[in-house]
Amino acid sequence: MRLNELADNRGANKKRTRVGRGPGSGKGKTAGRGIKGQKSRSGVAIKGFEGGQMPLYQRLPKRGFNSRNNRKTFDQVNLGAIQKLVDSKKIKESELINTDLLRNVGLINKNSVSVKLLAKGTLTSKLKIEISSASEKAKKLVEDCGGSLTLV
Repeated sequence: MRLNELADNRGANKKRTRVGRGPGSGKGKTAGRGIKGQKSRSGVAIKGFEGGQMPLYQRLPKRGFNSRNNRKTFDQVNLGAIQKLVDSKKIKESELINTDLLRNVGLINKNSVSVKLLAKGTLTSKLKIEISSASEKAKKLVEDCGGSLTLV
């Protein structure tokens, strides 16, 4: 076998159909587009158009996700959850509880901008809490236990 004998297999390279090249080609005159109408013109793309019927992409329910990159996220923390961490010695009673500490312990999301303290659960420890916002009931519970709550 020599270089000049090399060739593709039969049918490996198919020539493209050249349209609009006279009646003898079989694809002359209208070039296989039929007659008249929007779709016979050049530069027209009717994606998803179903002749006035509601298109499939609009008939189906919306699902999937929305990017949260530009959205500020707010987290809620319950007093009961903080008390559990104090009981399991993950947080010391004397330690200042703030957003960074809650993030390190895994109680809030790493992307959360601000945190709200809620009064769900029971609190028995005297805690010093510094947080962005808190419910009135949570404030009262912390102060009743002898702790302090400051809003940043």
